[in-house]
Amino acid sequence: MVEMLARVIQPHQARVMVTYKREHGELPDAVTFDSTDGDVRGWVSEAIRTGGVPGITADPQVRLNDYVIDRFPPVPGVREHNLIDIRPKVEFG
Repeated sequence: MVEMLARVIQPHQARVMVTYKREHGELPDAVTFDSTDGDVRGWVSEAIRTGGVPGITADPQVRLNDYVIDRFPPVPGVREHNLIDIRPKVEFG
């Protein structure tokens, strides 16, 4: 029950999904939805550097300068919280 309460996302917060070197994970802690792209890159870089993103292998040389950051509002009945997605830039966008 305590873990479930810890994962509750407030309306001003978001979950951060990460795609890095074909691995996918989620930051364990929520962040403020309107955080700057630089803040998001910094938090995710540090988490990857230290192995703090479950599902993503630690990489002390991580560089996310060219990564795309997308922000999505909640989708009622599908996802009840904001989502920030950080991923490599791809050919089509």
